[in-house]
Amino acid sequence: MTTLTHSSDTLTRDALAVLQPGFRGTTAPDWLLRRIGEGLTSVGLFGRNITSPAQLAALTAQLRAERDDVLVAIDEEGGDVTRLEVRDGSSFPGNYALGSVDDVDLTRAVARELGSRLAACGVNLNWAPSADVNSDVNNPVIGVRSFGADPALVSRHTAAYVEGLQSAGVAACTKHFPGHGDTAVDSHHALPRIDADFDTLHARELAPFRSAIAAGSKSVMSAHILLSALDPNRPATLSPQIVTGLLREELGFDGLIVTDGIEMQAIASTYGIERGSVLAIAAGVDAICVGGGLADEETVLRLRDALVDAVREGELPEERLADAAARVRALADWTLRVRGASGPGAAVQEGTAPGIGSTGTDIGLVAARRALRVTGTVEPLQEAPYVASFAPVANIAVGDETPWGVAAELTALLPGTETGTYGGENTAAEVLAAAGERRIVAVVRDIHRHAWMAAVLDGILAARPDTAVVEMGVNHAEPTGSPHIATYGAARVCGRAAAEALTGREA
Repeated sequence: MTTLTHSSDTLTRDALAVLQPGFRGTTAPDWLLRRIGEGLTSVGLFGRNITSPAQLAALTAQLRAERDDVLVAIDEEGGDVTRLEVRDGSSFPGNYALGSVDDVDLTRAVARELGSRLAACGVNLNWAPSADVNSDVNNPVIGVRSFGADPALVSRHTAAYVEGLQSAGVAACTKHFPGHGDTAVDSHHALPRIDADFDTLHARELAPFRSAIAAGSKSVMSAHILLSALDPNRPATLSPQIVTGLLREELGFDGLIVTDGIEMQAIASTYGIERGSVLAIAAGVDAICVGGGLADEETVLRLRDALVDAVREGELPEERLADAAARVRALADWTLRVRGASGPGAAVQEGTAPGIGSTGTDIGLVAARRALRVTGTVEPLQEAPYVASFAPVANIAVGDETPWGVAAELTALLPGTETGTYGGENTAAEVLAAAGERRIVAVVRDIHRHAWMAAVLDGILAARPDTAVVEMGVNHAEPTGSPHIATYGAARVCGRAAAEALTGREA
């Protein structure tokens, strides 16, 4: 048993302050509002909480009626990972498309516009950008969420993204420290392990985080990955050597450190969420993200009580919990001051790309068009085609709620377009039969990772060599099709840019 220096009420408020929980529904439940009154300082929003910008603005206003400086966080990367436009697809291409263009001014302007839309809805903390270097082309969870495989490119675009987002008054949360790009395992399902040596990690994984810190990133998100060269025993989120020794002391980061979802299996199935949360705070983390899967009051109370009990039993130093809570409140205070100084959306008037306005612009579409890569000659479609979409199982970060592809955009340009969705159980013969005499547009995603997809596409191309192929994932396989179009992501605007290229018309 330890001797407490502060009251039990202060300890409980600090324990609530370090949690970033989610909830279900499009209005705040009574239990959440009550906990905000008791000290909860952050709330996480997901696609299930959002139906429109107006509804989101009303929701955040409801939260701020309880606490004016509440941190309202969201996982809005743009591109494949969108919560703001979860039902329609993002108006912004993701990191891979921006990295392929390699124009830092464009990246900064896209992030600024995305930030301005979040700020206008009352969101002030974005769990983005992904600063992971996608060095493993078969990575099942990062892929197009990364700017690319070159550390220097990822570094300069990470910095530009942080600058753009924060210039709109929204705090960036650079992730997934110290780098999730060289993994073949998705930490939503299990604990990934990276066995790269110390020098490689510093030159590759850590470079973008150094740039993000130099750019002033207000927060950093830790990854649930084991890096044997840094700590062979504990994943980064729970490692004092990585969180405090590396991020705080060596890299000099003084902002808020947030965990990735604590209920992800890399932590939940190995330590449990209660012990995982205690170990994370003890290691130097300041905030526990929870709510993607566990989104109820019971979870909040379990984690609150686990932290309070750990302090009382001497497992977690009281001053460490107090320091973590103070960092959360400091970021909340920054967002309040920024909002008060500039007003909602006021920061979006400067720094946009040449020729591009501020709020309400089509800069996302401009970026998607610039990212497009066409191999071969495009003979513009004159008649409605048959779109065959090959759909791999989506990872949890992306989810399967958000539509993707080119069918809807082609239908807008060529009414009568027909479409079918195919998986690993389908054959080329089925696609050919469904298409009939129509020109085929085959839409694939990370075809290099899916042997079934490549085999079916080969069969289609053998019978119909005029098939157009649109790759909407990582563009690693050799181009095939007549033509081959790489969009570098599956956002709605990427599909629109591809449809324009296929038809020779603007949507």
